[in-house]
Amino acid sequence: MTGTFIISLDFELHWGGFEKWQLPMAGNLDYSEYFLSTRKAIPQMLALFSKYKIHVTWAGVGLLMHENKKTLVNNFPLSKPTYINKELSAYYFIEHKGVGENEDADPFHYAHSLVGQIVGTEHQELGSHTFSHFYCNEPGQTVDQFRADLHAAQQAASAYGVKLKSLVFPRNQFNDNYLRVCFEEGFESVRSNPKDWFWNIESTQNESKWKRLNRGLDAYFPIGKKNIFSINEIDIRDGFPLCIPASRLLRPYNPNEYFLNQLKLGRIKSEMKQAAKLGEVYHLWWHPHNFGNHPEQSLNALEELLISFRKCADDFGMISLNMGELASLIRKTNEKKAIA
Repeated sequence: MTGTFIISLDFELHWGGFEKWQLPMAGNLDYSEYFLSTRKAIPQMLALFSKYKIHVTWAGVGLLMHENKKTLVNNFPLSKPTYINKELSAYYFIEHKGVGENEDADPFHYAHSLVGQIVGTEHQELGSHTFSHFYCNEPGQTVDQFRADLHAAQQAASAYGVKLKSLVFPRNQFNDNYLRVCFEEGFESVRSNPKDWFWNIESTQNESKWKRLNRGLDAYFPIGKKNIFSINEIDIRDGFPLCIPASRLLRPYNPNEYFLNQLKLGRIKSEMKQAAKLGEVYHLWWHPHNFGNHPEQSLNALEELLISFRKCADDFGMISLNMGELASLIRKTNEKKAIA
């Protein structure tokens, strides 16, 4: 088998943490500059992906995909999430905090131009991070509300001529009931969590510090399980999308942690090379806004990793695929086996 390198990105801007990240309207300028910096970094990421011929899935929040408030509101699903904690709802945020009229007025909640750049860049797949950053394990919401959310996500993507086929669950929360709905709504692949216990995320609320500490430590030291995998290990279940496991989160650059930054990159390069040698899959992911605080250093680190991939491609024949392409390859391979 040929080694495969996958990148998937959780593209969300402020929708990724509207319930906790304060913008200027609340008197805090830090997150404003953070997301403006993120927006500048995204075209630079696309340029690097083009330079090194990297195939990427951009799992975007559907709310970002609108040109203006009118089209945004018109695309709201009729059935909205009824979380017990109302502040987790994007619609509650819009009602009580408000959003601007368009991308020029509010670059934190609209990204029509950036989505257009993604769709227009070769080998980039527009995927879904649900319409409203939907939390599947939070008390109060229902499976039917999730289905309505995915309908709205598909409608938002249709404005770009895209049928969404790959999905990343916000905060990595999901179960089989929600996976079935994904498949029924046209999604062929989803990103699943690593197998380690500290990636079993049941809720965004009151998660133990011990779990978070172990997730952090695993970026630098091998405390988790093997995180590369064979294509043959991905289960094909009737009525379900393919669950493509994540291998590694590319954690943000920290100027105060030079040694740890190098350790983190070294670990990723080592794992990638191992996958290339063994003909297995390595799946790297992050949020574009992780590049918001130190964009130059973050982009330099990304290029270092992409150079490492090109070496794996040259030395071992490793290929780059996005989630949708990998899912298509797996299903076609399975069909050929069935015929044989």
